Amino acid sequence: MTHSLVCADTVSRVSSVLNRNTRQFGKKHLFDQDEETCWNSDQGPSQWVILEFPQRICVSQLQIQFQGGFSSRLGRLEGSQRSEALNKIVDFYPEDNNSIQTFPVPAAEVDQLKVTFEDPTDFFGRVIIYHLRVLGEKV
Repeated sequence: MTHSLVCADTVSRVSSVLNRNTRQFGKKHLFDQDEETCWNSDQGPSQWVILEFPQRICVSQLQIQFQGGFSSRLGRLEGSQRSEALNKIVDFYPEDNNSIQTFPVPAAEVDQLKVTFEDPTDFFGRVIIYHLRVLGEKV
């Protein structure tokens, strides 16, 4: 059965936060299920989110809700097992809208994921995400 794999013990890191204002725009808002909060990156050519899970997982889907105008034209999902280098799992191509978008992921057993957002739709390279969900099963 597929379910959300991000839990309280999942360690997350992000490339940047707008104006370093982690209270208002920090990474915790990616996973809080609150429609009113979001992660807002600072400007740059690409942005990323790294997730370190407390145990090995098998990823099957990635769900992302961007703010329209602040999405990415190209996304890349990479994964690894703790001591290994990241390997590309899949590229995905988000639409520039406010809907929750679901991207299928070829089965991969990992305990670390990196989601990279390249070619941002915003002129300054900012990305705004309201929800990020990793779906699959614990191994």
